[in-house]
Amino acid sequence: MKVAVLISGRGSNLQALINACKADDFPAEIVLVVSNKADVQGLERAEEAGISAINLTPKDYDSRASFDAAMNEAIQKSGAEFVCLAGYMRLLSDDFVRTWRDKLINIHPSLLPAFKGLHVHEQALDSGARFSGCTVHFVRPAMDEGPILAQAVVPVLPDDTPDTLADRILEQEHKLYPLALKLIAQGRVRVSAERVIITDHNPPQGGLVNPVS
Repeated sequence: MKVAVLISGRGSNLQALINACKADDFPAEIVLVVSNKADVQGLERAEEAGISAINLTPKDYDSRASFDAAMNEAIQKSGAEFVCLAGYMRLLSDDFVRTWRDKLINIHPSLLPAFKGLHVHEQALDSGARFSGCTVHFVRPAMDEGPILAQAVVPVLPDDTPDTLADRILEQEHKLYPLALKLIAQGRVRVSAERVIITDHNPPQGGLVNPVS
């Protein structure tokens, strides 16, 4: 399965996907990386891996719709069949999300539906939550909404700061995102009535939890 990845920054989750795709038996290939910001580390990671990488600057377009249309054109020209958001910090237009419905996933650093939006680790700590984590979900027009594919649970420790909690959750993100993409590329994932169904899946050890049996 040919995949495009959208980024806005350092691209650590992009690197996790790149590393996974290097395995001979991994059923997906990244064919394009698109960043909405220039001179970010994620573009360097893609170039080092020999992956086509481009920067599209929003200010060069007169609207979100026209920017997303240009991005969509680049993705389609690449031959990508699926899109992963990996730290992409820009809201997508409804038209883009509809075009890629059920072929577009995101990873968010909380256990959705809890703690949407920004500053999620501060939200978790302020709430007194005992657990947080990360979620891979199919994208819908509303922010951080959509059917949940997989989640990794991380305990919130008494002495945690937003940074220490973020670091531990990021470790799980790097495991969870390749797993989610692999399940999709293997054809084992479908969305039914806004729930994700996975066939023949036994979650591995290490805290990876899928909420849908």
